[in-house]
Amino acid sequence: MMLIILLWILLISLFTIFGAYYARKFNRPDALIGLYVSFVLISNILAVKIALFDFGIISFTATAATLIFSVTFLITDIVNEKFGRKETQKMILIAFISQIAATFFIWMAISLPSASFWSGQEVFTQMFGLVPRIIFASWIAFLISENADAYIFSWFKRKTNGRHLWMRNAFSSIPSMALDTGIFVAIAFYGAQPLLPLILGIIAIKWLVAIVDIPFMYLSREIMNR
Repeated sequence: MMLIILLWILLISLFTIFGAYYARKFNRPDALIGLYVSFVLISNILAVKIALFDFGIISFTATAATLIFSVTFLITDIVNEKFGRKETQKMILIAFISQIAATFFIWMAISLPSASFWSGQEVFTQMFGLVPRIIFASWIAFLISENADAYIFSWFKRKTNGRHLWMRNAFSSIPSMALDTGIFVAIAFYGAQPLLPLILGIIAIKWLVAIVDIPFMYLSREIMNR
């Protein structure tokens, strides 16, 4: 588990540095938008698996996508910090449209007749059949929580006159993550999984990520403004 966490921190460092450097060099959020959309889409697929996050002294159950989707709030804040709320909301809209496309193509792939020599239809349907429901839940939770994060971040930035980056990063992400989790789990897993352990586990992991994200936020700002 600790090896996975260390690899996750390494990858987030590399993605953050790349996105921030690209934003500084070209003064455009393209790379950050690409990473954001990729993380959102892969999260909708990986959310099918319920994983055990064992930290030794305490353990949580959460979707396998939790660590990945949590980073979208960091990217939202980075884009908001550099390019403002309107550009952030454009990015959220692009990701939303991408999820609609993904839902259609997954449904189409499941519905296509199988070749006579291919025996994986049952497993394929079992793995991806829940994805459209997960994506539908993600649409609702995503639009509400990501826009809430963008608004809260902008509000804190105005109130603090651009100071205390850690405050607007943490206090925009933490309530937005809780809001996202409650809505998403209730819609995606009602009747299929126990809801309360999932909600508590996902919130705990996301809040941990929100704290870990703070130095990455400062690193990104330093790179973009250098």
